[in-house]
Amino acid sequence: MHFEYSPKVRDLLGRLERFMEDHVYPAEHEYHDFIERSENRWVIPPVMEQLKARARSEGLWNLFLAKFDDYGSGLTNLEYAPLAEVMGRSFIGPEVFNCNAPDTGNMELLARYGSEAQKQQWLLPLLNGEIRSAFAMTEPAVASSDATNIECRIERDGDDYVINGHKWWTTGAPDPRCAFLIVMGKTDPDAPPHHQQTQVIVPMDTPGLKLLRPLRVFGDDDAPHGHAEILFENVRVPVGNRIGGEGQGFEIAQSRLGPGRIHHCMRLIGSAQRALELMCARVEHRVAFGKKLSEQGSIREDIARSLCEIEQARLLTLKAADKMDRTSYKDARDLIAMIKIIAPTMAQQVIDRAIQAHGALGLCQDSFLPRAFANARAIRLADGPDQVHMASLGKAVIKRYTA
Repeated sequence: MHFEYSPKVRDLLGRLERFMEDHVYPAEHEYHDFIERSENRWVIPPVMEQLKARARSEGLWNLFLAKFDDYGSGLTNLEYAPLAEVMGRSFIGPEVFNCNAPDTGNMELLARYGSEAQKQQWLLPLLNGEIRSAFAMTEPAVASSDATNIECRIERDGDDYVINGHKWWTTGAPDPRCAFLIVMGKTDPDAPPHHQQTQVIVPMDTPGLKLLRPLRVFGDDDAPHGHAEILFENVRVPVGNRIGGEGQGFEIAQSRLGPGRIHHCMRLIGSAQRALELMCARVEHRVAFGKKLSEQGSIREDIARSLCEIEQARLLTLKAADKMDRTSYKDARDLIAMIKIIAPTMAQQVIDRAIQAHGALGLCQDSFLPRAFANARAIRLADGPDQVHMASLGKAVIKRYTA
């Protein structure tokens, strides 16, 4: 398998790598230190807006939006994949280029299914980086890995929908710039299981919407973006806030998750690659028991194994992106399931080895590694747990080879 990138993509990749080296990596400590020093952690460090303005001026903006040339870069998923990997080397990287989740998925969703009024009111400000958004699907009372379990009700009342439900792990909702949620709930519990759900836009200032608390990931609140627990009590929005048709929510969610999973996996590969590079630098300069750590056989084995695993995941992800471009999400879903199974676990293992090589430094806030490890572990649940993807993939493989 051979991928030959166009001159446009090679140029973007080179400029993106230089921007990361010159501006993003040096700003990481300033960004996180600002939050730690602030009395209110839910504030946006000024350096972020400075970086965003510079990235936009250099044409490194909205690179993810592949299929909608009116709004985005016009890149395919395959062309965007190496760019996502470079951005994923830093936690602040994706936002700098307006390529951060969950906004990327919401922008793709609005570009594909939104009305013209919705695009003007919500999509364009997102594309301009003026606001943030969130996607409210997961619920605490049910196994939300099966979307047909969702209990949140969206009921028609004249020209309005009335929403009642309890959501959590709504990533980005505590961000002070979050202007709206896309909420998934049931409009018709009596319809076939995959046609019961509908998605609607709910502005954050709508009466009855209560942000109960930010949830912590391994003790970290992920400020200033976070993951919210939210209660909807008789939240009323116009019918015009519905995205697509009634009963189309499951279909829309699946179309949103396909590219999103590829984006997650490529960012994780970037995170793992950076961890490997940091590990190599660390062991070459640390001495224990009379020789450099890099001369220890077990360290060399960890580095070799990590390199193999990263490259395997990278090639599998590129193959999935290429197939989705050439066919469809449905035709590529087995490959997408494979990368979602492989990439987060790979990243978690590689980062864990890097933590071990760094010793105590690998556990504290002075290192990139603890946050990277927590993120990789969390992604094994986000956008579908490992077990869901393995069950779906296993079923498809059995069917294929016994047909």
